[in-house]
Amino acid sequence: MPDSGNSPEAPPIRRGLLLVVSGPSGVGKTTIVHQIIDRFDGVFSVSATTRDCSSHETDGVDYFFLDEAAFQRWIDEDRFLEFAQVFGRSSYGTPRDAVEDRLREGRLVVLDIDVQGAIQVRASTPDAFGVFILPPDEDELLRRLRARGREDEATIERRFAEARHEMATARTCGAYDTFVVNDELKRVVEETVGLIKSRLAERANSGR
Repeated sequence: MPDSGNSPEAPPIRRGLLLVVSGPSGVGKTTIVHQIIDRFDGVFSVSATTRDCSSHETDGVDYFFLDEAAFQRWIDEDRFLEFAQVFGRSSYGTPRDAVEDRLREGRLVVLDIDVQGAIQVRASTPDAFGVFILPPDEDELLRRLRARGREDEATIERRFAEARHEMATARTCGAYDTFVVNDELKRVVEETVGLIKSRLAERANSGR
């Protein structure tokens, strides 16, 4: 039967949610992020970097591997949602188009970035949902850093000092909607999942 032209249109797909997750080294952030992605069928944003690609990594899957000139060109073309350049060290950034494509599909897009990156995202994407993962206390964070057994004491102490500064900045910068304490993995995952569900429900009720 020919289409009369009055067929109801499919409802538009609601824009997805951009989730920003940050936390100091050793806080267990990566494990929490992977569990959240599994629970919401979310997608992890692939970052761009100027560091070398290792033998077990794939360009476009693990990272977008760029040379310094290409990275600067992406900055000039406003292709990053957030980025960090540190003199003498590798640069990292979140490609804007890939994130926007997934959000238009209605997906949960997860960024695992530092506080400075989160501040940039908050400025450009105010409806992003920012979650900062805290340790139970500073002594426990130092214990976890040492328990990893990957670094010498001087490096651990440097990371610990950076973590203290990062936590202090996170509390005052306005980039985060909520702070959760990783005292027990299952509990903190359930708390974070509940917070994300609440934000999604708020957006649905407001028609966004």
